Amino acid sequence: MDSPYVKICGMRDPQLTKLAVQLGAQAIGVVMSPGTPRHATDAEARAVIAAVRQESPATGQPCAATPAVDTVLVVNKMAAEEAAQRAVALGFDVLQLHGKYTAADVAAAQAIIPRVWRAASLAHFPHIVPGELGEERLLLDGSAPGSGERWDFGDRAPQEFGDHWLLAGGLSPANVAAAIADLSPAGVDVSSGVEMAPGMKSAELIEQFIAQARSVPLA
Repeated sequence: MDSPYVKICGMRDPQLTKLAVQLGAQAIGVVMSPGTPRHATDAEARAVIAAVRQESPATGQPCAATPAVDTVLVVNKMAAEEAAQRAVALGFDVLQLHGKYTAADVAAAQAIIPRVWRAASLAHFPHIVPGELGEERLLLDGSAPGSGERWDFGDRAPQEFGDHWLLAGGLSPANVAAAIADLSPAGVDVSSGVEMAPGMKSAELIEQFIAQARSVPLA
């Protein structure tokens, strides 16, 4: 059986990025949200992408340069079209729109960068349905992104979301294996759960998180 897809988000350090990829992370997220502890500059984003490209294993696809690890630009306030243009200019594979974006926003972004993900909280969108805005993938997060606040499904059953959603919010090496076993997401996304302090990633915690996440086979 396959292991869950693992995304390490809020990365700014190329050396830690290389480590995460070597350990088996399948996506690396870079946050661009001024005023937050994980906000990355253009230079930091380019360095992270270069680290992924250097360490990414071969995909077996016809184009050898195609990366096996997704690089994801994460925004929550930037206009969708502007964010898509920034993602393309910097060389990201995916744009992740977090929060109150619309189907029109997703469509506008996809006209510039085809792969667009959506991240949202059930606390703010209790009736959310994966793919309803045309996004490639849905991430279900806690109500305060980046805070480590745990997700809350309320009266929704995880099975309602199908096979392609990712779980985020409040995950850490201590609880990720149990969360995967209980909720059966296609993958997991972590940021604050692998930090020593806000915005400061820990190599040890990244290693522990990936090992724990990959220890649980997908059903």
